[in-house]
Amino acid sequence: MTSADAPAHTDSRTTVRMHAKVPEVTAVFWVVKILTTGMGEAASDFLGTVNLVLAGVVGVGGFAAALYWQLHTDRYRPVAYWSAVAMVAVFGTMVADGVHVALGVPYAVSTAGALVLLCAVLVRWYRREGTVSIHSITTRSRETSYWLTVLITFALGTAAGDWTASSLHLGFLLSGVLFAAAIVVPWLAWRRGRLGEVAAFWTAYVITRPLGASFADWFGKPHSISGLGFGDGTVTGIALLAIVCLVTWIARTGYGVQRA
Repeated sequence: MTSADAPAHTDSRTTVRMHAKVPEVTAVFWVVKILTTGMGEAASDFLGTVNLVLAGVVGVGGFAAALYWQLHTDRYRPVAYWSAVAMVAVFGTMVADGVHVALGVPYAVSTAGALVLLCAVLVRWYRREGTVSIHSITTRSRETSYWLTVLITFALGTAAGDWTASSLHLGFLLSGVLFAAAIVVPWLAWRRGRLGEVAAFWTAYVITRPLGASFADWFGKPHSISGLGFGDGTVTGIALLAIVCLVTWIARTGYGVQRA
């Protein structure tokens, strides 16, 4: 029986239990997640070059609308969920870039600050709920904590990717290779029993952000700054098309629904 078939109930705290609203972690989950990170990076940069007001409207307005939609669904709805993730990717990129460009905060400092904030949110979430597993997102409180954590991971990943590519002068390709190697570490540690499932998940989740963004920048940015020069708009369109195709398939097949 899937979570879609399970009845809702309440726990001892009289907190309303919901159907699971987060997908199961599968290979397709990671593929779509990485695509959203690349799309978010490219879309944010592209909109910024077109019109800053438009960028703000799409980034903030799209983020608010998509998250509102997701929070008001009754269970996991692939289109609503991945729309929220995609808009968090765009908005999170704008936040991280804004801290650096508008406030002049170095990428190393913003990376460290976002990491500290992420740890604080996860610790608070754990102390309040006793778990930070995505298999426990069945109450409004946990769902709120989940999306706050997701937003911070995008900001952290954006800052980290820019730090390695720009401040450390690795360039976009080497940064992408670095994070591609890094994401294997938590998987191996989990497979060998050295790292818990939840810790491995959130570690990999953070790394997907600079991984996808680094390769998106490599494809989109001009040759003068170590890119291939295809353009941020082109990268945005291709990544968005891939996301739409995969999410459509997920929605039609019911793939990735958490088991009750």
